Amino acid sequence: MKPAIYWILWLIASFILCPILPGIINKVKAFFAGRKGPSVFQLYYDLFKLLKKGSVISNTSGGLLKLAPCVSLAAIMVAALLLPLGIVNSPLAFQGDVILFFYLLGTARLVTVWGALDTGSSFEGMGASREMQFSALAEAAIFGIIGCLATLTRRGDLTMLPSTAFSSSIHAVAILLCALAFFIILLMENCRVPADDPNTHLELTMIHEAMILDYAGPDLALILYGASLKLWLFASFFVILLFPAISVGMLLSSVIFLGGIVAAAVVVGIIESSIARYRFIKVPQMLVGALGLSLIALIFLIFFDGGVK
Repeated sequence: MKPAIYWILWLIASFILCPILPGIINKVKAFFAGRKGPSVFQLYYDLFKLLKKGSVISNTSGGLLKLAPCVSLAAIMVAALLLPLGIVNSPLAFQGDVILFFYLLGTARLVTVWGALDTGSSFEGMGASREMQFSALAEAAIFGIIGCLATLTRRGDLTMLPSTAFSSSIHAVAILLCALAFFIILLMENCRVPADDPNTHLELTMIHEAMILDYAGPDLALILYGASLKLWLFASFFVILLFPAISVGMLLSSVIFLGGIVAAAVVVGIIESSIARYRFIKVPQMLVGALGLSLIALIFLIFFDGGVK
C-alpha cells in the first residue's frame, strides 16, 4: 500500500475513532473508583443526541457565538491534515508545518474565547481570561519542545524523528524530557486534571467548561467532537515523540501507533484517578516546569551532543 493512501486511511480512522478517547479515560476512572462507569462509546451517543436537539442563542451575541464551534472544529481538522498518522508522514508536510500545526490549534482556542466573550456573560469571560493566561504559558513550553526537536533533527517540520534519535543516551534523555514536557501540555490543553476538570459544574473553578455554558444542541456537539479530536492529535504527537520512525512495516506501525494513543488515554485516566485538580496558582508553575524540561533537554543537546549531524 502506498504511504499516501495509508495515511489517508489513518486520517479517516482518526476522525471516526477520536470520540473513544474520552470514553477510555472515563472507564479507567470508573475502574479505580470501583464503579462500572459509562460505555467507552458514550460520547458517540451524546453526539447523536445533541445533533437532534435545538439551541438557544443569547440576545447579546453578535454572531460569533454561533460561528465559533464551526470555525474551531475546522481549524482542528485542518491541523490534522499536517500530522503524521500511523507513523507515516503527511503528504501535505512542508518545512515549518509544525508552527502552522500548533497555531491552527491555537486558532481553535482563540475563536472559542471570542465566542465566550460574545455572550456577555461574566462567568464565560472569566473562563476565557483563564484560558488565555494558561495558553500563553503553554505556548512557550511548546516552542521550547519544538526548538529542542529542531536541534536534534535539524528539521523544522512535523516529519517523524529519524531512527537514529535514540542512537545515544543524550538523544534518549532529550527526547524523554521533551515527551514528559509535552504530556504536561497535553493535560493542560485538553482540560484534564490536574490543570482543569472537564466534569466540574462549579462555575468559579471552571476554565474551558466556563466558556461553553451557552452552547447546546448541534453547537455543543461540534465542541465536544472537536475536543476529542484535539485530544487525539495531541496523543498522536506524543506517540510520535516516543516511537521515532523505524522500519517495522505498516501493520506493526499501526499497532504501535494505535496502542500508544490508547495507552496515553489510560495514563490520563490513571492520573485523574490518583491526584486532585491543582489550585489555579499551581497551573502556571506546572507549565513553567514543562518549559524548564524542554530547556534542559535543549541544553543537553547543545552542550553535550550538538544534535544529529
